[in-house]
Amino acid sequence: MTVQADQAYGSGPRQQLDIYAPAGVHNAPTVLFIHGGSWNSGSKAEYRFVGESLARAGYVVGVMNYRLAPEYRYPSYVQDSAQALAFLRSHAARYGGSPDNLFVMGHSAGGFNAVETVVNERWLSEVGVPVSSVRGVIGLAGPYSYDFRQFSSREAFPQGGTPDEIMPDRHVRRDAPPHLLLTAENDGTVAPQNAVNMERALKAAGVPVERREIRGVNHVTIVAALARPLGWLGDTRSQVLDFIEAHRLR
Repeated sequence: MTVQADQAYGSGPRQQLDIYAPAGVHNAPTVLFIHGGSWNSGSKAEYRFVGESLARAGYVVGVMNYRLAPEYRYPSYVQDSAQALAFLRSHAARYGGSPDNLFVMGHSAGGFNAVETVVNERWLSEVGVPVSSVRGVIGLAGPYSYDFRQFSSREAFPQGGTPDEIMPDRHVRRDAPPHLLLTAENDGTVAPQNAVNMERALKAAGVPVERREIRGVNHVTIVAALARPLGWLGDTRSQVLDFIEAHRLR
């Protein structure tokens, strides 16, 4: 496995990603991972284990940073996710990945970013990525459907903005790819109802979706369980790998 750190997908200091590539692959699934942190904190450096884990499974992986609130509010960080995906797509073949075998995954706030980037047709269109190149979207404990005005996370959204204008479950395109929405049994941070609402919106648009609960984990350990040595925490990793294998191009 090789790691290419701090690859710039934009001009800002936070617009960088690390690329993890296994040796000897060709046209492998290419995965973009987006970290959480309430849109105002977090770093790709904290999620090296995700890049390593998925690269060891045979995938080319980009683990990205994005611009943070409150200086940068919605949709800045979503546009960063789309821009990072476009960069990863254009460089995938160099690392043995396929530009038309893309998966977008995120945890918590990053799960919001991942889903919103793909289901709202505006963002991929802005960066020239065809939705047909995205084979699947994976959200881990994401806040896809809530009234941010009641929480401190409101600083990540425009003043005067409303959930109807911003939440991903209000934006679903009918040609969106399959989704896997994983929730944590013991999540005290993001209510599982977010995934229920998102699943309902996807189904209403005719988009394939699977919603599953990971037993025994909380808001943090649901993503920690992606690390290969921490599979005992829960089956996040196997769920993710099974989904990618089911939907990847052959």
